[in-house]
Amino acid sequence: MIIRVFLLCVLFIVMNALGHPWLEQIGRLEVLSKQCELHHKRMDPTGEDLDHILVDHKHKFLYCYVPKVVCTNWKRLLMVLTGRSNTTNVVSIPASLAHNESSHQRLSDIPTSQLPPILSTYTLFVMVRHPFERLLSAYRNKLEDNQASAKYFQSIFGRHIIKHYRNNATQKDLETGDNVTFKEFVRYLITEGVDSASANEHWRSVYSLCRPCDLDYTFIGKYDTFTEDTQAVLDLISAPKLTFPHTRSGKTGDRLRTYFRQLDLDDIKSLYLLYEMDFKLFGYTAENILGYDFG
Repeated sequence: MIIRVFLLCVLFIVMNALGHPWLEQIGRLEVLSKQCELHHKRMDPTGEDLDHILVDHKHKFLYCYVPKVVCTNWKRLLMVLTGRSNTTNVVSIPASLAHNESSHQRLSDIPTSQLPPILSTYTLFVMVRHPFERLLSAYRNKLEDNQASAKYFQSIFGRHIIKHYRNNATQKDLETGDNVTFKEFVRYLITEGVDSASANEHWRSVYSLCRPCDLDYTFIGKYDTFTEDTQAVLDLISAPKLTFPHTRSGKTGDRLRTYFRQLDLDDIKSLYLLYEMDFKLFGYTAENILGYDFG
């Protein structure tokens, strides 16, 4: 304990000299470390556990992508860093190409015997977001949106949710699955879980996707400060000068209360428990919605 406190003091002095956002990392990493010690037994992740971590050998960089946390732009950026795209205009890379399986190497593709030196020497990075805000963003984009890109989710998940979680659903309701309510979506998650084998990555927890208690993350970025955090990470890995695309704000955070008014307190509490580790590990609370926290 004394050694740990000493190291944190040294880290504080160094990061204080560097300024924000490095100074923020002390608190973020300390919260992560303490909560992992309290709530998790560390294990060595293998195989599919590492499927969301993308690899850039050139800059010795590992990025765990989390859907609905500027991951499309980060995937675009990674294509440039790894040389899979030679464009200087990052945002010009089509989203479909950025998400294509062939556009990135995943840590799960690397033989287990080769993982230890990579995990011990590469910079490991994740960008996180308030769990409820991320969840609402996924709902609005995949189940409420009228754009063509949402039709797949509506035809698969929307129809399933309406069939099983809407009282007296009609055949017309089931035709497109494009009018799922937020309350129906939440009931689906509460009943079927967010980290089950059939759960979609857009609403799986960061705890499940990125294994933050089993891997030693170098830097935790947050959606609210993604511009500063992204630049800090790019500087850390000595990346070439690149402009990270500015994300158009959907003002999801401002809409949280409006959507959560559709839920009763028991539903909100059950939903919190599904993402409890994400709340605890990354220092989030439900206070901005309820006026108080469950923790």
